[in-house]
Amino acid sequence: MDTLQYTNGWLNIENDRINEINHFCEDYKHFLNIGKTERQCVKASIKEAEQHGFRPIAEFEQLSAGDKVYFINRNKNVVLTIVGKRPISEGIRFVVSHIDSPRLDLKPNPMYEKNELALMRTHYYGGIKKYQWASRPLALHGVVVTKSGRTVDIVIGEDPQDPVFTIPDLLPHLDKKVQRERNAAEVLKGEELQIIVGSVPMAFEDEKIKDKVKHHILTKLHEKYEISEPDFISAELMLVPAGDARDVGIDQGLVGAYGQDDRICAYTSLEAIFDIPTPEQTAVCFLVDKEEIGSSGATGLESRYLEYFTGELLVRQAGEKYNDQMLRRCLWNSYALSSDVNAGLNPLFESVHDAQNASKLGYGLVLTKYTGHGGKAGSNDADAEYVASLRRIFDDHEITWQTGLLGKVDEGGGGTVAKYLAHYGINTIDAGAALLSMHSPFELSSKFDIYELYRAYKTFYTQAL
Repeated sequence: MDTLQYTNGWLNIENDRINEINHFCEDYKHFLNIGKTERQCVKASIKEAEQHGFRPIAEFEQLSAGDKVYFINRNKNVVLTIVGKRPISEGIRFVVSHIDSPRLDLKPNPMYEKNELALMRTHYYGGIKKYQWASRPLALHGVVVTKSGRTVDIVIGEDPQDPVFTIPDLLPHLDKKVQRERNAAEVLKGEELQIIVGSVPMAFEDEKIKDKVKHHILTKLHEKYEISEPDFISAELMLVPAGDARDVGIDQGLVGAYGQDDRICAYTSLEAIFDIPTPEQTAVCFLVDKEEIGSSGATGLESRYLEYFTGELLVRQAGEKYNDQMLRRCLWNSYALSSDVNAGLNPLFESVHDAQNASKLGYGLVLTKYTGHGGKAGSNDADAEYVASLRRIFDDHEITWQTGLLGKVDEGGGGTVAKYLAHYGINTIDAGAALLSMHSPFELSSKFDIYELYRAYKTFYTQAL
C-alpha cells in the first residue's frame, strides 16, 4: 500500500547528478541575466531554438512528424512546436509558462526636474511590495520606437561600467510622521516610485531653459540613442533590479535572482522541448506575456492567439480537410501543464501556510490542483483522472514531485494561466517550482527543483497519459 511521503531531493543523490544539476543551473542563471524582459526572453529563446533546428512556421506549407517550427507574436510570445507522430487533430501536449515579471514601467511622459534633480515617474506592473524597490540599484531595459519607426534597444545599468538608477527612500531620522504611521502597502505609495536619473546641470547658461538638469539628461540621451522627449510616448521602458543571478547559501544549493516567477518554468520547458525526440503527440512550449496583470491584451493568454497558432498547425497538416470543429476537437483532447511557481514554505512566516499542504524547496516539481481565492474563486480545478495520470508517469520515471497550495484558505491566494487553458476544455494543472520571496526583487529557488522541472517537462511531452 502506497504512503504519502514527499522527500528532499538532495538526500542520497550521487555526485554525477549533482554535477549535472550545477551545470544546468549555470545555464539557467545566464538565461535570467540576459532575459529580464519579455522581448529579451523571446530573442534568447529563438536564438537557441534555431540552433536546435526550429524554423519559422512561414517556411512550412505542409507539416509532417518531426518538423520543428516556431511562432512569434509581437515579440512577446514564443510558441515552439515539434509535430508528433499522431495527427495534430488528436491533441497536443502544452507546457505554458509566462515570461513577464513584476517591475516598474516608465510612464509615457516620465521626466521632470525638482530641486535640481532629474527624475522619472513610474507605474508599477504586477503585484509588488513597493517598499522593496527603494534604495536599491535598478537597471533600465526596453525599447524606444521613434515616430519614423526606428527601434532603439536600451539597457542601462547591467554592465559594471554603467550607471544605475534608484528610488530615494526617507532616512529613519525623519520618517516618523511621513512613513511609519502608514500601513505596509503605503510605506511607499505608487506615485512615490520615482527614480533619480541625473543631477548635473548643462554646462552653459541659457535663460530660456528652466530645467537645466533635465535638459542635460535629454541631451545625453539624444547624443547616444538619437531619441527625444516625445519618443518616450512610443516606448516600452522598465526598471528591474540591476545585477546577475547568484548562488545563495554556503552550500550553494539555491539560486537568487529577479524574475524567477516565471522564467524558472520558461527556461526548463524550453530546454525540455529542445531535448526530446519526435513525440507521439505534438509538443508545444508556449511562452506567454501579461500573466502578472491578468493575462489581458493581445499577448496575454486571454487573447485568442492559442487558437490562432493551433489553427495554423492544423491547416498545414490537414490541408483542405481542415474545419473549425477539428480545432475545437484538438484542443478538447489536449493536455497542458500551466507551468507556474508556488509559494514555498517560509520558515519565518509559517503561520500563513497549511504546512501539510505547502510546497518546500528541494522537494521537486509542485503539482497544484487548484489555485484561486477563498473558496477556489477564479481557479481551474484539475480533474482527478488527470492528476492520477501525472502521478503515474512521474513515479514511473522517478521524477521527484510534491503537491502544494498557495497558503491557508483565507490568507489570500492567487491565480495562473490555467483557467484560460481550461476554457478550451484542455486538461490542465499547475506544475512548477516552489519559491521563497516570490514577487520580490530577489526570489529564491532550489537548484534541485530547477533540474527536476526540466526532467518532468520532458516526461510530460513524451509519455502516454
